[in-house]
Amino acid sequence: MSMVQWLTFAVFAATIVAIVVNKIDSTVAALLGVAVMVWLGTMTETEAAQLVDWNVIAILVGIWVIAGYFGRSGVPSWLSVQSLRLSGGRPGLLIMVLSMLTGILSMFIDNVVCILMMAPVALPLARALKIPATPLVLMIGFSANIMGTALLLGDLPPQMLHSVAGAEFFDFVWQHGRPSSLPILMVTFVITLSLMYFYGFRRIGKPAAGSGAEIESKIPDPLFAGIAVGMFLLTVLAMAMRETLGVKLGFIAVTGAIALVLIVELMGERLKAPSFEEIIQSLDWRAVLFYIALFALVGGLEKTHILQLMADAMKPLFANNFALGATLLYWVTIPIVGLVEHDAYILTFLYMIRDLGAAGIPTWPLWWMVLWSGTIGSNLTIAGAPALYVALRIAEKEEDRKVSLREFLSWSIPFTLVSAFVCYALGMLIWVLPYMK
Repeated sequence: MSMVQWLTFAVFAATIVAIVVNKIDSTVAALLGVAVMVWLGTMTETEAAQLVDWNVIAILVGIWVIAGYFGRSGVPSWLSVQSLRLSGGRPGLLIMVLSMLTGILSMFIDNVVCILMMAPVALPLARALKIPATPLVLMIGFSANIMGTALLLGDLPPQMLHSVAGAEFFDFVWQHGRPSSLPILMVTFVITLSLMYFYGFRRIGKPAAGSGAEIESKIPDPLFAGIAVGMFLLTVLAMAMRETLGVKLGFIAVTGAIALVLIVELMGERLKAPSFEEIIQSLDWRAVLFYIALFALVGGLEKTHILQLMADAMKPLFANNFALGATLLYWVTIPIVGLVEHDAYILTFLYMIRDLGAAGIPTWPLWWMVLWSGTIGSNLTIAGAPALYVALRIAEKEEDRKVSLREFLSWSIPFTLVSAFVCYALGMLIWVLPYMK
């Protein structure tokens, strides 16, 4: 490699280490890494901006704005109380139902937003049933994290796959004549929840029929809730029809957000709705800046052809034994993303697999396997997924104590291992083995 390539790789590696160590804010570390690459000559400041996929950033911001209104509509709280009633007051079953509800919502809403939406409304239910908050909130975090990759809208990794490989909305349901992300992750999720129930949930607390009667389940303003849910569904429908409409997903998301804001602002005091200023202030702008920097950082590796060199080095493995290569890619990813921020890892390997495709290696099985393993493995620790950090802090605040690493791992390791094995078996049978020559 040339000197510029070595320096670029060193800056990228140092940035990832800084993000993992977390001595300075991850967003600051990522932006600093981009600045150093520019000064070293890896790219110009203009090229750094051009390497960012602004379509993905627009998707994030647009969906976050819509989710902000949805979260204030009272619908999540109402759904949580219905979950309590559906569980019949049985704590273990309540955790299962709330986890499933969170997983479904996270297919359309960013996982961090989903956790911030669901955890606060689940805590009163935990108090009513007199069960510890930590297992409940952590399961909400795990569920939001794993199912965010089931569809295009839920998290950054599927949106990055859209950016790199051109995956459309329905490609996450059915692609190339076989089930893809949604059915495979849904089966994985259901099996994992079932086994987690027998692992620990059924022993938590005692049934308390009618214990949720005192919890308010009425939606404060049905009109506002209807508008928020309606615009959310219309935006999802439009994004599913992106190819027919002929516009970018980011444009659709931003248009949906603007339309919702306009309706709420024009109706004014007739709605019990938050102001646009409140919604904007609630967005995680640090995360937006982090994702912008992430695209530029990985773009630096791509621009200097470092990823091509890495793909060339990996080519013999996949060419000689495709199943073995896919297996190693999957299982090496699981522990790495437990320690390294999974978005950066996944984006790097998506580009690398694209370069493998230029050498004749089938790409889609590998793209799916790295997407699934990168998402599942990030449930191991809070270092892999910022969403789990949010869930952990909510649990600690509720119980007014520090959750030990041992206690966290007692829930994260079983969840991750079960989901990893189930998803691996499905991925190999449905995607990898059919592509073997």
